Amino acid sequence: MRLGILAVAALLGTAAGAHGAACTAADYVLKAQQIYTANDAQWTAERVAVKGDRIVFVGSAAAAKATLCAAEEIDLGSAVVYPGFTDAHQHLEGVGRRTKTLSLFGIPTLEETVGAIRAWAQTVPEESWVLGRGWIEREWTDEQRFLTKDDVDPFTPTKPLFMPRADGVSALVNSRALELAGITKDTPDPEGGRFERDADGEPTGYVLARAMDPFRAIIPDDSDDYLRDNLIKGMKANAALGWTQTQDAGMAYRLVDLMKAIHRDGLMAHRVYAAIPVSEAATLFERGMESTADHLFSVRGIKVFIDGTLGSRGAALIENYADADHNGFMNRTTKEDLMPVLAEALRQGVQIETHVIGDRAVKSLLDWYGEAQAALPREAWATEDLRWRLEHAQIIQPEDQQRFLAMKVLPSMQPSHGIGDLNFAPARLGPERLKYAYPWKDLVDQGLMILGGSDAPVELGDPRIEFYAAVARKRLDGTDGPGWHPELAVARETALKMFTLWPAYGAFQEDLRGSLEVGKLADFTIFDRDFLTIPEAEILEAETVMTIVGGRVSYEASSDP
Repeated sequence: MRLGILAVAALLGTAAGAHGAACTAADYVLKAQQIYTANDAQWTAERVAVKGDRIVFVGSAAAAKATLCAAEEIDLGSAVVYPGFTDAHQHLEGVGRRTKTLSLFGIPTLEETVGAIRAWAQTVPEESWVLGRGWIEREWTDEQRFLTKDDVDPFTPTKPLFMPRADGVSALVNSRALELAGITKDTPDPEGGRFERDADGEPTGYVLARAMDPFRAIIPDDSDDYLRDNLIKGMKANAALGWTQTQDAGMAYRLVDLMKAIHRDGLMAHRVYAAIPVSEAATLFERGMESTADHLFSVRGIKVFIDGTLGSRGAALIENYADADHNGFMNRTTKEDLMPVLAEALRQGVQIETHVIGDRAVKSLLDWYGEAQAALPREAWATEDLRWRLEHAQIIQPEDQQRFLAMKVLPSMQPSHGIGDLNFAPARLGPERLKYAYPWKDLVDQGLMILGGSDAPVELGDPRIEFYAAVARKRLDGTDGPGWHPELAVARETALKMFTLWPAYGAFQEDLRGSLEVGKLADFTIFDRDFLTIPEAEILEAETVMTIVGGRVSYEASSDP
């Protein structure tokens, strides 16, 4: 945060004018071509004013002139002001790490991907790990298959390699890594994971979910300084894209403590709302939920992992995959391990966020949520306002969509997953299941609030892409394909709430943020274009003008180096 907002005002604004004695004091007033509030009672405004970290006025230019005093007016010209955008599902440290390690996102072919790994491996010292992330076979134009150790062994004979796929729940490892981890033909698959094997039963080097754990266990630990820098870099990258809050889906306590130090040092570029991995649930129950006084950092939830992903054929389906003779896997967290956690979460009022993608995983978790709630008397609950979430929830049978509403479970979904996965979902699911895959509009029509996110660094983490995907349900080039069900796209007003008001509700913060209303925190995302009126394709061309968090500028296009 190099510039205080008043410095920006001095550059951009003029005095708001004289007023009577009974006026409302404000530090500055934002004037823009359009201001959207995400508040149905007052959907647009001409001016919004800020005092300290709070909004003190939302209304017309005439009313601002009549009621505000001692304020600078910041004229944003043709820019458009929105409530601060929130990414409801992200992994902040991974976003920052991506800026410093090999990123395989966006490479169009398998051949070029392997070439990029080869070039990176040449920079890695002997016996050191070759690390990176982001390969995604579904977007390659030459071969669309999973990478194997045979692709990388020739140039990494002495260097162990670990390269998660873009989904983050499967990875490529090489022969040296398999050797160091002690994984052989005779190693059984772990519960909740799988070692892919060739026709002779030998591991291919493609590992899924909990089969990644043996390799993570032997990769040297990162230093606190390295992780702290990743967190700071991730926040800066997010603020430059327009995010004013990210909701971290699985932030270990080591990172939580680093975040608290970053907050004490005044280096928060946006708000962070964190859920702790279920493996550290006992620590959360001991330490309790926590939040800073300025609401910049909060810890309130537990992140649970159940199945894999559709692309890796790890998502747990009720029926077999249309293109494989199995139905995925569950039990990354077993029911036996989870039920005591759910019971204690009810006693303490802790939010539960669970990774589920396939329809079997969705159905099972709704059952488990219901079973845990029925087993504990209501008088033992800390609150009946649970707001338990299902993260991703990509394939939801119609009867389970209705159970979301009846059980007051919140779907947390990432539109970019839809436009990416729909390139291969027809092959994985077949036409009947596609009717209830990524069913955004069906959920909204039933009265559900979708918490919109990106799952970065699994995806790019760009609010423009997420908004576009939600309203267009097309590839980024404007095309789609058979079975994409364009009728399941949402209206633009809905998409705005998916990234503003509804994630605020999902974090128990709807009274603090998510819409532009008097008394709420002064969080604004300012783009150079109107997402609600321009042609869909132009949403992707928008530029971030300014990001304001708690009344202060955390990113400004003209001043960023």
